[in-house]
Amino acid sequence: MLSESIKKLVQYGIETGLTPACEKNYTTNLLLDVFKEDEYTEPAEEYSDINLEEVLKELLDEAVERGLIQDSVVYRDLFDTRLMNCLMPRPAQVQKSFWEKYEKSPEEATDYFYKLSQDSDYIRRYRVKKDQKWTVDSPYGAIDITINLSKPEKDPKAIAAAKLIKSSSYPKCLLCPENEGYAGRANHPARENHRIIPITINDSPWGMQYSPYVYYNEHCIVFNFQHTPMKIERNTFIKLFDFVKLFPHYFLGSNADLPIVGGSILSHDHFQGGHYTFAMAKAEIEKYVTIPGYEDVEAGIVKWPLSVLRIRHKDEKRLIDLATHVLEVWRGYTDEAAFIFAETDGEPHNTITPIARKKGDMYELDLTLRNNITTEENPLGVYHPHAQYHHIKKENIGLIEVMGLAVLPARLKEELELLEEYILDGKDVASNEKIEKHEQWVKEFLPKYDHLDKDNIEEVLHKEVGNVFVHVLEDAGVYKCTGEGRAAFMRFIENL
Repeated sequence: MLSESIKKLVQYGIETGLTPACEKNYTTNLLLDVFKEDEYTEPAEEYSDINLEEVLKELLDEAVERGLIQDSVVYRDLFDTRLMNCLMPRPAQVQKSFWEKYEKSPEEATDYFYKLSQDSDYIRRYRVKKDQKWTVDSPYGAIDITINLSKPEKDPKAIAAAKLIKSSSYPKCLLCPENEGYAGRANHPARENHRIIPITINDSPWGMQYSPYVYYNEHCIVFNFQHTPMKIERNTFIKLFDFVKLFPHYFLGSNADLPIVGGSILSHDHFQGGHYTFAMAKAEIEKYVTIPGYEDVEAGIVKWPLSVLRIRHKDEKRLIDLATHVLEVWRGYTDEAAFIFAETDGEPHNTITPIARKKGDMYELDLTLRNNITTEENPLGVYHPHAQYHHIKKENIGLIEVMGLAVLPARLKEELELLEEYILDGKDVASNEKIEKHEQWVKEFLPKYDHLDKDNIEEVLHKEVGNVFVHVLEDAGVYKCTGEGRAAFMRFIENL
């Protein structure tokens, strides 16, 4: 059985191009060593079109049976990553192939690297495809919704084991370049099949990789080779455009650099980008504006629930200069009438979420104004999802959500399935502790629908989840899409 599974995995490596055919014996021996097996008999049967998930399951079951690993998703993931690394080219070879293809075109290079990241099981296709995705029409365009099901739940044994592991500062975080090839542990994922493309932006060493969870097409992460905190400043805009010049088919954006309005990892300077057009990028200019000293730069307020100033020019240096000016003014800007405070008790509140892209011969930069002030009424943030929407989305509104993609928690899959059943059967939603949090929401939207049945209930729930997310985005906007809100937005622009 082991010999058959090893032959299948090696064949998978050859079929995908991860493993040269001339390395068949070498790769077989690496795999035998992982299993501490000295004997191998080449199976007579030839295999093709290998299903990676199935062959890895065979090998993982064998490892459990031999006592090499515990039967837990955490230890199985650590082990199968080690197996996949046996098929992989070394980092230098990946980098060489990438830049050879880049000479032909940047797209050919990223196509190669994205496929390698999937074939190597760094991006686990068979998990990512479990994510639920749909779009919802809104006044701002088609909004993307996804329920993230690709991150496996840790089991209690692994959680207990992680607590017993001696704390380690290596690698410092999941974004550090030292992750490349790292074997992992119960409290840190394996990265033996992980490869990084070194790039230079703003004359400093950075790396590009793909997100293992791929929330959208070619979801890449661009990170500083130094473990240094996030900071939005002039250099941020330079780095964004240096990257877009390298890969003009990709956008690149940054989370804000303050808690609440920032991303989940503020300790390591990084950006997110990819080959995808979000609803925000498709949104049109609602009102064009002229900024003194930058009359040559096209600028305007975007028709979007968050407060976005879009600037465009053929020369990215003009955008970098203007963005720096906007950032500096916004950092110190207070408008009490609009409940915008630059700081309270010495704590700064204003920052920006920027997104850069190229359209034709024009460079484009979206500057999303953010503010992280809290109050007794909104202790998690005034410009954060308000409590009435926490049953759907409570987490920070980071870069991906800002652009119009809701990344919703896995719990919603079961909760929406239960809601379908309870609504159709006329049962009391509040009677089930798993879904009682949705009671008020259901009461509010049900009267809008004359007829609900098994054929349309899922579509209705998906639509209503999307409507909630639109409200969440509106909560995150420092200036609301109202006459009063737009007047306040213009007051800020007149201060530039």
